[in-house]
Amino acid sequence: MGGKIRLGVVGVGNCASSLIQGLTYYRDAAPGAAIPGLMSPDLGGYRVGDIEVAAAFDVSAAKVGRDVAEAIHAAPNNTQIFATVAPLGVTVSRGPTLDGIGRYLADVVEESPARPCDVARVLRESRCDVLLCYLPVGAQRATEFYMAQALRAGCGVVNCLPVFIASRPEWRAKFEARGLPIIGDDVKSQVGATIVHRVLASLFAERGVRLERTYQLNVGGNADFRNMLERERLVSKKISKTQAVASQCAEPLPADNLHVGPSDYVPWLADRKFAFIRLEGSGFGGAPISAELKLEVWDSPNSAGVVIDALRCAKLAMDRGEAGALIGPSSYFMKSPPQQFSDAEARELVARFVAGAERPPARKKA
Repeated sequence: MGGKIRLGVVGVGNCASSLIQGLTYYRDAAPGAAIPGLMSPDLGGYRVGDIEVAAAFDVSAAKVGRDVAEAIHAAPNNTQIFATVAPLGVTVSRGPTLDGIGRYLADVVEESPARPCDVARVLRESRCDVLLCYLPVGAQRATEFYMAQALRAGCGVVNCLPVFIASRPEWRAKFEARGLPIIGDDVKSQVGATIVHRVLASLFAERGVRLERTYQLNVGGNADFRNMLERERLVSKKISKTQAVASQCAEPLPADNLHVGPSDYVPWLADRKFAFIRLEGSGFGGAPISAELKLEVWDSPNSAGVVIDALRCAKLAMDRGEAGALIGPSSYFMKSPPQQFSDAEARELVARFVAGAERPPARKKA
């Protein structure tokens, strides 16, 4: 164990910006220290300072050909700037567009005229260990293309978007056959709408309250929310978020009584996200009970701390020769893992994984 984790990044958007700023911000984080925003200063012998960007891919004319440290601030990126990133000496390569730009993003993203690179070759020559997929929601063909390139190049994968890869048997089999790990799908933020909604649904169940109806509505002003105005691209996102909450309910809810998903795009919110969550149920003697809250976060930094841990787990698996979907890390870090567990169970599974314990048995109830 130890050494460096060489990272390839697909999509140099807000999420990549927050993550890469975080690599500078937490570079000297001491093992064992309680540091705001960082879940694990040390994970399996790897510290944040051990992660380095080795390659990056995008399609935007404002980003391709520039140093990654510059590209993370190019429009339409609009997240917080909390660290000054020195030039990394890594130039953003032109990847293929495929279905990576939706109808509404096409209005704000000018495509680079450069010829798409040989992605697998770039990954091999830059000696990438792990490929991090940050493509826009709905980019099915583009995601599958990059998964194939990771397999060709011999890279582990962390899939942060709701295109189902780790959760599909046919893709898991490909990674197992190639001897490579994958963590996915659809990153679960540190304290985001999904994790809060899951905790409240679990609380109702654990305290004997019957959950009867619930919703989660989200609004934001970043490129992700703009992209999701194209409702056709939302199908997998809605499925992912709904499954993440439904898996924590004691009893299945009728489809009309469970609504989870993005709601609208509000430009002036920038990278802020507002989530509105309501749960209604019945308690002792059938007496009604309800809970309602509003959560406000900066969307991209909220996921970066989770991704930093996921990357280190993927590298640990590569060090050990573990292949296929990593069940524990996927269940804790992602909304749509191959197997759903409660968040307490998932956290314990990650601890067992980091300690080198064997994989968990199949869960009886999905």
